[in-house]
This record gives sequence, C-alpha cells and structure tokens, in this order.
Amino acid sequence: MKKQCWCFRILFYILSLVILALGITLNTKTGLGVSPIISVSYSVSQVLHLNFGNVTLIWYTIFVFIQLIIRGKKRRWYDLLQIPLSIVFTRFLNLFDAAIHWESESFAANLLLLLAAIILTGAGAAMSVNMRLVPNPGDGIVAAIADCIHRDMGFAKNMFDLMNICMTFIIGIVSGHFLLGIGIGTVFAVIGVGRAVAAFNYLCKEKMDVLAGISEETVSEAEVCTE
Repeated sequence: MKKQCWCFRILFYILSLVILALGITLNTKTGLGVSPIISVSYSVSQVLHLNFGNVTLIWYTIFVFIQLIIRGKKRRWYDLLQIPLSIVFTRFLNLFDAAIHWESESFAANLLLLLAAIILTGAGAAMSVNMRLVPNPGDGIVAAIADCIHRDMGFAKNMFDLMNICMTFIIGIVSGHFLLGIGIGTVFAVIGVGRAVAAFNYLCKEKMDVLAGISEETVSEAEVCTE
C-alpha cells in the first residue's frame, strides 16, 4: 500500500510540474502581462531575444543560491535539488512554448486565456506544494524570506512579488520597452492564483492526500507531537 501511495505521490508531483508549466506558458501568450514570479525572466528574454525557458532556469538557479545565503548557518543543502527540478520544469516551458501558437487581438479571447492560465497555475502550484517533495524555487525563496524576516508566507509572497514587479519595471524602462511583461494580467495573477490554489485544495486536496499517503503522514506527525 505504501509503495502504491508513493507511486501516486510521484505521479501527482510530475503532473503538477506539467500543469504549472502549461499555466505559465499560457500566461505569457496573452499579451496582458505575466505573473510577478516570472516577470523578470520573461522581460529579459524578450529584450535580449533569448529562450524564455533557459532564462527562467538561470533565474530559478539564482533563487536557490539566494535561499542558501539567506538561511546562513541554517541552510539546507537538499535545497540544491531545486536546480535539477528547475531543469526539468523549464524544459516543459520550452516544450509548451514551441507547441502553443497563440496570436489574438481580441481582448475577450486573451482574457479567457488568462483565466485558464491562472487556474492551471494555481492547480499546479497547489499540487506541487501538497506533495511535500522538492519545492519549486519560487516557493523556496519565499519560504526562506518568511523565515528570515519572521513573517508569514503570505506577507513574504506579497513582498517578493512587489520586488519582482519593480525589477521588471526597471528593465522595461532601461530597455525602452515601457511596462514590458506588466499589465492587467499581472494584477489578476497576483489576486487570482491564490484563489485558484484555495479552490483546488478545497475540491481536491483531501482526496489526493489520501491517494498519496500524505494524510497518514499527517496523522503520524500529530501522534508524535502529542507523545
């Protein structure tokens, strides 16, 4: 039974990377602005005409090393596993980017695509976190910041999003591409992804936790804490 649970857990985790990559890729296709976490890598790739997935890999790798620096003596070397995870994840980004060709001048159509992107991004992010394996670098650095400033994850996420938006804004101004990667889609992503995560967890988390054996782990941890 335990082996079967791990099979589901790994399957859900891989599926989460695919769904998250698809959501992020669709987000970049709308032309309405991308989510803050990828806005810097997206703007750099657009300005320098570089591969978006490869730039994101470099950016995520920087996230990992920043985590190690922030944590100082409390650094967790297993966080380096986020680098091979990023390699796999950004290959999915490149795959979807090459496969999906979307060009529409319809605001309504792009808005619907943005909605789909936000839902997929939220679902993928929720699945990834819920499986309790290797966190993606975006979640990892937010957790490190939260621990460093002794604030909750929500506050750290908002602060990190704002920092990314500011960096993207500066890149756009310096390169002569005003508001490159920033738009109504960025605002919707900030608000919508969190709601999508909450909705996904409400509908699916309990069932997926049972299949992946995570609910049993939670019970075991609770028993240890009460002993």
